[in-house]
Amino acid sequence: MTITTRFAPSPTGRLHVGNIRTALHNWLWAQKTGGRFLLRIDDTDAERSEERFVEAIHADLAWLGLTPDAVHRQSERFALYRARFDALVAAGRIYPAYESAQELDLKRKILLGRGLPPVYDRAALRLTDAERAALAAAGVPPHWRFRLDHDAAIQWDDLVRGPQSFDPATMSDPVVRRADGSWLYMLPSAIDDIDMGVTHVVRGEDHVSNTALQVQMFDAMGAALPAFAHAALLTGAEGKLSKRLGSLGVDHFREIGIEPAAVRALLARIGTSDPVEPHDDAAPLIETFDFARFGRAPARFDEAELAQLNARIIHQMDFAAVADRLPGGMDAAAWDAVRPNLETIADAADWWQVIEGPVAAPAPEADDRAFLTDAARIAAEIDWAGDPWHALTGALKTATGRKGRALFLPLRRALTGRDHGPDMAALLPLIGRERAMARLSAG
Repeated sequence: MTITTRFAPSPTGRLHVGNIRTALHNWLWAQKTGGRFLLRIDDTDAERSEERFVEAIHADLAWLGLTPDAVHRQSERFALYRARFDALVAAGRIYPAYESAQELDLKRKILLGRGLPPVYDRAALRLTDAERAALAAAGVPPHWRFRLDHDAAIQWDDLVRGPQSFDPATMSDPVVRRADGSWLYMLPSAIDDIDMGVTHVVRGEDHVSNTALQVQMFDAMGAALPAFAHAALLTGAEGKLSKRLGSLGVDHFREIGIEPAAVRALLARIGTSDPVEPHDDAAPLIETFDFARFGRAPARFDEAELAQLNARIIHQMDFAAVADRLPGGMDAAAWDAVRPNLETIADAADWWQVIEGPVAAPAPEADDRAFLTDAARIAAEIDWAGDPWHALTGALKTATGRKGRALFLPLRRALTGRDHGPDMAALLPLIGRERAMARLSAG
């Protein structure tokens, strides 16, 4: 059996961080098991689906490095849905219902007012043939419900949540097709999972009740159940569900300089018993991915943690991996010198400006002016072919008696215009003799 997972977004908006995490989990499991990762565009809602969002989904997955093995669109599969639908109607598992939205809302309010769960009362099943014929003659179009079997509990062993059990008598028969003939989510999704050979349905825990309904749909269609894995939902850094998580997506991450590897590394591990580590390569994430490592507690997504992880990943990236994103003329030596101080790759341009100049150094303290004059003179005399920083500071220490902060800080400020930054032993050779002498003399 080939393990097959699927990511099934609706193109009614941009992917957010929760969607991205679901896509990643599906991709990781397929990669680990040598299986297939499918992208299914759930575009049955013609009014809300937009092609620009379909294109954005493809672009976002490509940026993240999550390449699907096949792509399907539900809007191209209506004939299959109709065939399965007709068979379920003939078998008595789908039935027409005629209540208006207002009537259903009134029924729900009455039940809630009595302290009862708002479960559909199956009034449509009690209609006679004559009553249904009269409604049809009056031009009342039906919507269609899947009839749940109340005889036994709905059960499955969830890969994350463990044994699950639902009493179908406490659940409304779900509407699967609207009066205008359009499809709702659950039946086409189950049909596609069967037809595409999906072996693992991996999604968020907000779908658990949907799964309970779909378990009976699989059974009604004579299909084996896939394995289900429902991961705990993401929460914000404050420890509760956050509306902001619904607005964070690939565009936001790219805009603030987050690397796709950082997004993968964080979302693969949060909510598990494994530490979040700065993996640039997806291989360690694939190797350790295991649904048994996921906990039931909400997974905490912290943008500050993502930023720190991003910096740690950048600090270990080779020049070849970033060369096409660096300023013109910046070479491997410059990259190696500045990368320990970067939070984003875009920050490299700032340090390249420090190397190339000009720099706006603060005016030196009065007692540092003579010291910098000595530094400029010694800079002209030392051997720049070796280790000019240690040659310069060593000679200055001997000549002036300065050491520690009093020795190093005035030099760093004059040479870079900053109090902190990359190792000066790596930076000074890049600045070079002539620029260094000019900067030291400027004070």
